Amino acid sequence: MRFLSVSLDSFLIEFHDLLETTHFFRHLQRHHHPAIVDMIPAEKTILIQFSVFKTTQKQLIAWLSQQHVQHEHAVQGTEVVISVSYDGEDLVQVAELLGVTTQEVIQRHTQHEWKVAFIGFAPGFGYLNCEQRPFGSIPRLSTPRKRIVAGSVALAGEYTGVYPKDSPGGWQLIGRTDASMWDIHRDPPALLLPGNRVVFKDTKHVAQVSVPKHITRQDALQVSESFAPTHSVLKILNTGMQTLVQDRGRIGKFAVGVGVGGALDSGAMQDANQCVGNALNDAVLEILNGGFKAQVQVPIVMAITGAISTCVIEYADGTVAEVACGQAIALDAGDIIEIKRPQAGLRNYLAIRGGVLAEKVLASCSFDTLAELGPKPLSIGDEVAIGQAPKQAVSTQSVPLRILPQPKDTVVLDVVLGPRADWFEAKSLEILLNQLWQVSNDINRVGLRLQGEVALKRTQHQELPSEGTVTGALQIPPSGQPVLFMNDHPLTGGYPVIATVAKHHLDLVAQIPAGCLIKFNKVSEFMDINV
Repeated sequence: MRFLSVSLDSFLIEFHDLLETTHFFRHLQRHHHPAIVDMIPAEKTILIQFSVFKTTQKQLIAWLSQQHVQHEHAVQGTEVVISVSYDGEDLVQVAELLGVTTQEVIQRHTQHEWKVAFIGFAPGFGYLNCEQRPFGSIPRLSTPRKRIVAGSVALAGEYTGVYPKDSPGGWQLIGRTDASMWDIHRDPPALLLPGNRVVFKDTKHVAQVSVPKHITRQDALQVSESFAPTHSVLKILNTGMQTLVQDRGRIGKFAVGVGVGGALDSGAMQDANQCVGNALNDAVLEILNGGFKAQVQVPIVMAITGAISTCVIEYADGTVAEVACGQAIALDAGDIIEIKRPQAGLRNYLAIRGGVLAEKVLASCSFDTLAELGPKPLSIGDEVAIGQAPKQAVSTQSVPLRILPQPKDTVVLDVVLGPRADWFEAKSLEILLNQLWQVSNDINRVGLRLQGEVALKRTQHQELPSEGTVTGALQIPPSGQPVLFMNDHPLTGGYPVIATVAKHHLDLVAQIPAGCLIKFNKVSEFMDINV
């Protein structure tokens, strides 16, 4: 085994092949270490996330190194037949790469049985491999597409897969299917599960999809908790660029391909809740770049934290006043609250005493923009409900305002090198740490695209088997320009990660607007331990 650094509370274990990885992952599932929080298995790696309060990285690696794993017989999985229309954008390009006709590509895809090796990238995205390797290794696109339509059938490396949702991605598209790969009202939600055998059929020859017998329509309450708001406390008049319900996210759901998500600036969320006496991780509204406006329906207590913004209240009697962020604010029915565009930072968090009430999906009411899980983004006219008032009193203390970045400011972020720092030239590692990286306008909850004057160059150019990633990962596509992963990032990725932003700076990352410059500061050396 090989242990590679990821972040201060995560690392990768690398194995020789998929079989070895699978056996070790199943062993860890049976002999669970109490400090392991979650795991992401992939082709040749397992990403381990652990609690730094229960063990150290050194102690956990020592325990893992002493495990004796017995190989098991492969289990024959359920067969799933998926019909495909082979008209993908990259079908001709794939044929040219292989030196064959497009019809030969289709035949290779349909005449072999594929097996779901693992789940990753996004909920319902299965990585399917075939022992015969009918395509060898197909390279990913040099620059990932910003949007791939749900149902797209694609190739990358030795794998094929079907995109379950509209999402970014770098796989080569060869076709599309109408099969629903992920349905939150289904039990289990994913059509494809590890071990399933999959056969693709050309729609010219088959008109339906065969789904496993154990997958049936079920009541949505198996995966989501009932939600019946009693009354509205807030009516949305304007959402600005985006207003979402967020809480701490979905913990421990990697096994079904679901990431944590949750409030990007968790510190600001907790500060807002503390002001109004809520539990720290109660649901709040996450407001992107101001422009939010709402009318109060009944007397409430709220607090606004995060970005440095002007907050204006138009009282029911017609008077207007500015209120400070970071403190409890009492409002009456008819009052209107407006949050202006931030002077510094990017996201505000609005907590209401009692906590925002919304439908919970997989134990969280956060909206995951990549997986499209949870309550949808708020729209004008929507109404917000709250839960029962907490026993804890409203805080009389104000939350100190943080110093947050403005466009063109330089922000210093601590990083841990790895897990693929050794895939890059030594000079590129120096460039990563010494060059200023500009934050582009391409910012969302999935990630930030960065632009540097000098691109990073790799020494290893082979395809990287998809492997687990964490929030803060700096993934480097062939363009050499980093993508900094945020909370709604894919669980697995196929471009090498050169470093990861330290956890204590992730709240700051959430508040970096476009136009800022980033300087990376190394706080930990690259770890590469062979056992």
